[in-house]
Amino acid sequence: MTVVPLVDLAPWYRGDAAARRQVATDVDRALCELGVLNVTGHPVSAALTYCVREEARSFFAQPPAVKAALACFPGGRGWVPPAPPGGTGAPPDLREQFCFGPEPEPGTWPTGTPSLRPAATAFAAGCAALAAELLRVLALALDLPEDFFVARCPADAWAADLSWYPARSAVGSVAPGQLRVGAHTDDGVLALTDHQAGIGGLQVRTPDDEWVDAPAVPGALTVNAGDLLARWTGDRWRSAPHRVLPPPVEAPAEELLALALRQDADPLALVERLPTPAAGPTRYPPVTAGEFLRDRRGSVAVG
Repeated sequence: MTVVPLVDLAPWYRGDAAARRQVATDVDRALCELGVLNVTGHPVSAALTYCVREEARSFFAQPPAVKAALACFPGGRGWVPPAPPGGTGAPPDLREQFCFGPEPEPGTWPTGTPSLRPAATAFAAGCAALAAELLRVLALALDLPEDFFVARCPADAWAADLSWYPARSAVGSVAPGQLRVGAHTDDGVLALTDHQAGIGGLQVRTPDDEWVDAPAVPGALTVNAGDLLARWTGDRWRSAPHRVLPPPVEAPAEELLALALRQDADPLALVERLPTPAAGPTRYPPVTAGEFLRDRRGSVAVG
């Protein structure tokens, strides 16, 4: 497969049982074959994502000294600054991030761009609601009870980030092999991302070990199955390695901003072989979601 599948979710929201089954079948096929799909017909509006980008761009344009008041480590809450060059290993990613979650942490939001918080939290709320619907789609695809995944992936088990990829004219020299985001898989259940179109954009690695472009589709969100979901389904669904290309030489002014939400499971949820014939062939020992994620966090590179 060299094209990221596109699935219209409108029949899921407005259709009959047969239409909902077809959506589930299409999503299932995409996750089996590639592990990534684009979805349209969802309730996250283009006007909202535009607003979030404008506010986020204003935040990232502030001097580093101003953003430093909100600095945090990757996976935390606040501003994740560009990683400094390392002495060994792969060069650092060429990006900055602003990360937030459902918990009220007023000290982690910038005061200089007060409109960022309401816009970003509205985007996250829309994506979290969409993630819950997708979990119902996944349950139907596997002939499980509708609330099987929803009951194990609570509404507040998410984290969001706004990732800014500066232009080549801003970052200057780019080291050999340096990317905006290095190759990795997502460690949780689902990731939903609103991408911008660009030359230095998203790529996905196919089962044939080929890197293919995943172009941004107007109005679509990109959905990735995570490592936990792949394990849960006995590898029926694929957690696809993906990366973001370096800032392009041919477009030195290109800067991109990605908006993403990661849906996780309840840390105490037991992840074991699914009670359905549709489960994949791999038999993993039972593990709680929290144990699995603690083991994976901090080790994202896949080469």
